[in-house]
Amino acid sequence: MKIVHMIAVVLVVVSAINVGLTALGYNVLGMLLGGIPQLAMILSLLIGLSGLYILFKHKGTCTECTTGGVGSM
Repeated sequence: MKIVHMIAVVLVVVSAINVGLTALGYNVLGMLLGGIPQLAMILSLLIGLSGLYILFKHKGTCTECTTGGVGSM
């Protein structure tokens, strides 16, 4: 399950960076996958599923959340 978790984290981070760049006028994923709408749709679906996976599994896999975070010294 560690591989699934790492893939989900990478997809969510890439998506977050893309959203930030989109606000500045650059849609990197759109530029890379603009000519292949089916692939863009599949990638968007995988990113959405990754977000849901992280949402529901995060608390059990995050060492910061399970130890109480930075302020729990």
